[in-house]
Amino acid sequence: MDFQHRRISQVSDFTELVETLFPGNRNQQYAAACIFLELKWTNSIVPHLAYIESKYNVSRRILQRARAKLSRLGLIEHISYLNSRYGGQHGWKLSSRFEGALRMLAEKCAGFRVAKAGSKEKERTLAGLMDARRSAIRTEQVDEAKGETH
Repeated sequence: MDFQHRRISQVSDFTELVETLFPGNRNQQYAAACIFLELKWTNSIVPHLAYIESKYNVSRRILQRARAKLSRLGLIEHISYLNSRYGGQHGWKLSSRFEGALRMLAEKCAGFRVAKAGSKEKERTLAGLMDARRSAIRTEQVDEAKGETH
């Protein structure tokens, strides 16, 4: 994801959003835009997305990768036929999970800016743990490059 705060304010349509979510991969950008377009303009849940392959000339692999990333981000969601809220329907629809997650992230970032008594030492300890993890990963990579195993 290419999340630059100045660029976010310039996003004016879903194609620019897709370029932000899939930087450098035009095929996945196109597939994600097609998925978004189909789900937005369908009045019901879309049972499967396979028809997008032939309708928009997108490979199955690219379509599945774009769908998986959109789902992981919370822009789309799969509805199970067991979900009673949708009366036995199943398939894909646009989701509001991404919006909620961004709001939550913004609130957490605002909370992290506040200096609380007693948290300075805890945060230094957390930074030390991050450094130890970073050093361990670096040591593993060096050992792998040398062909050593533990």
